[in-house]
Amino acid sequence: MLSYRCPSLPGMTADPVIIGQAPTQLPATVRASLSPSRAADFKTCPLLYRFRSIDRLPERPTVEQVRGTLVHAVLERLFDLPPAERTPTSAGDLVAPQWDRLVTEQPELAGLFEAGGPVDVAEFLRSAAALLEGYFAVEDPRRLEPAERESLISAVVDDELLIRGYLDRLDVAPDGALRVVDYKTGGAPREAFESRALFQLKFYALVLWRTRGVVPRVLRLLYLRDAEVCDYTPDAEELVRFERTVVALWRAIEQATAARDFRPRPSRLCDWCSHQAHCPSYGGTPPPFPEQVPAPDPSRDARSRPARPGTDE
Repeated sequence: MLSYRCPSLPGMTADPVIIGQAPTQLPATVRASLSPSRAADFKTCPLLYRFRSIDRLPERPTVEQVRGTLVHAVLERLFDLPPAERTPTSAGDLVAPQWDRLVTEQPELAGLFEAGGPVDVAEFLRSAAALLEGYFAVEDPRRLEPAERESLISAVVDDELLIRGYLDRLDVAPDGALRVVDYKTGGAPREAFESRALFQLKFYALVLWRTRGVVPRVLRLLYLRDAEVCDYTPDAEELVRFERTVVALWRAIEQATAARDFRPRPSRLCDWCSHQAHCPSYGGTPPPFPEQVPAPDPSRDARSRPARPGTDE
């Protein structure tokens, strides 16, 4: 069931727990891995999956993506503060230090704001702070103690496939109920984008169910720009069907890889694709197919934050 409302759920607190961490020793039968980002790529456009996962074509990050990364970093650090100090002012004070940290770790980000560019770094930081105002309009972090933040979770399905992803936040109630929270710095969802966001959250719900035997009570999307909340309540039957979908996607990816056949699937999402120059739908030519397909890098894939207007970061 999908609903939009401002949350009022005190009591979603718990002692920290370790949930679904990547196993130190995988079963010998596991031979592939898949993240929600790469699975969604293949659903959206098989050729996009190839460009990102097999050819690994470079993609210059957009201002929207970098802003999303910054806001996520601030919200993660916000919960390091004592509850009484988790205020809008404190969050605003974290913006510049977190930006400095990101630029130190990834110096190429500074290139987005070179002199004469379309965006001034000061204005960029102000826009990130404005999104944090949207967060405080829908949640009071002083009443929350997340069990997990920015945590990598994983599970093995179908005996052969490792599925992984990073949770923005996991809340655990005293009765053990789970709430998965995902921050979106774009606007509230439109139909074409809503399904992608819910696909990601169902992916996480499946991992948690398989690792803890508990179906999350709530999958929550916080749309910061519009200060809106989208709640979804899955059930076990739905997750069984979703698991079949994920396994079928993986098998389709394997078949496409074996046949070296990844076809474009044009849609309005093409407007934000970085690879039109290589796409036959736009008169381009894909690069030669690699002789050896690179091994999956789930940590890299799981951290991908696609930026599309009105949807994600």
